[in-house]
Amino acid sequence: MKKFLEKFIEAIIKTSGGITSIIVLLIVAFLFSEGAGLFNKNKIEEGYTIIVSQTNNVKTFTSNQLKDIFDENITSWKTLNGKDKPIKVYHSIDDFMENEDNKEDAIALVPKEYVKECKGMREVDCGKINFKDFFLGKDWMPTATPASQFGLLPIITGTLWVSFGAILLALPLGLAVAIFLSELATKRIHKILKPTIELLSGIPSVVYGFFGLVVIVPLIQKMFSLDVGETALAGSIVLAIMALPTIITISEDAMRSCPRSMKEASLALGANKWQTICKVVIPYSISGITAAVVLGIGRAIGETMAVLMVTGNSAIIPHSFLEPVRTIPATIAAELGEVPNGSAHYQALFVLGGILFIITLLINLVVDYVTNKNKLKA
Repeated sequence: MKKFLEKFIEAIIKTSGGITSIIVLLIVAFLFSEGAGLFNKNKIEEGYTIIVSQTNNVKTFTSNQLKDIFDENITSWKTLNGKDKPIKVYHSIDDFMENEDNKEDAIALVPKEYVKECKGMREVDCGKINFKDFFLGKDWMPTATPASQFGLLPIITGTLWVSFGAILLALPLGLAVAIFLSELATKRIHKILKPTIELLSGIPSVVYGFFGLVVIVPLIQKMFSLDVGETALAGSIVLAIMALPTIITISEDAMRSCPRSMKEASLALGANKWQTICKVVIPYSISGITAAVVLGIGRAIGETMAVLMVTGNSAIIPHSFLEPVRTIPATIAAELGEVPNGSAHYQALFVLGGILFIITLLINLVVDYVTNKNKLKA
């Protein structure tokens, strides 16, 4: 009976593990399959097309060119290697059909079913969304007309900018607190501080975001005389606070694993306490400290609500920490609920999710490598 029970429990555990693994793989497959369709989408809004005069020698347009034309930043065909004539822009089929002027220099966004009714005009194939435009594009404007702008650079740089700032702030402070708890604090202080720090990791991120919005954002705005305080610096400070419990806890555990005999040998050779910490404890614990930092980075990169609330959510390439930014998780959270299912915008957000998954996977692989480094050497 006992052996049967053990085998039954073992079978349940194996089945649960297998089902969980399959579910995770299916989620990952769904994520990438939904995003993969983006690069088969036309640049022009679905159901619409761009038409120009049949005598116009311009063969195709990029997304940026269409945006500039319809925003009237490009006003002459000569800019596009065409004739030296002004561009006449029509934003709708009604506007195009009602205007009786010469359509020779016109460009219009019309539904595909009306192309045949537009005499003397031809349809322009503007191509599909490609990898270069997506990964190297500098504009993220998914609702732009007539061609959506899916430029990843501002979102990637915003994510890295905020995460890098958070680690710059959290690493020295977290390491200092970990050294204090493991080597300098009395048992009484340790019993008070350690649970308090671990409790911080259980606070919902929206609470951190609200704290940043009420306290940190006005402080930054006043300190640097800014129009708005929602900046990359505010996001970095909030994420640094959120990453501290992870960095402190793992680093302290790594330092406590340093054998007492090594510290006593260092002291016996004439080194003082600080020299022992710097020359013995930290080098011995460096793999654990590195793992703590990498996990802290992972926490910063994957955070959503807190960043969404304090960074300004502006999709521009930042040049300083005092500018608004937008991160990958914040973009997905802010936009996914409002996009039509199956649209290019919808699929672009799934591509962002895939990129975030790859970044997180790489971070986890680095953690595994660092934590197992000493074991492999042994």
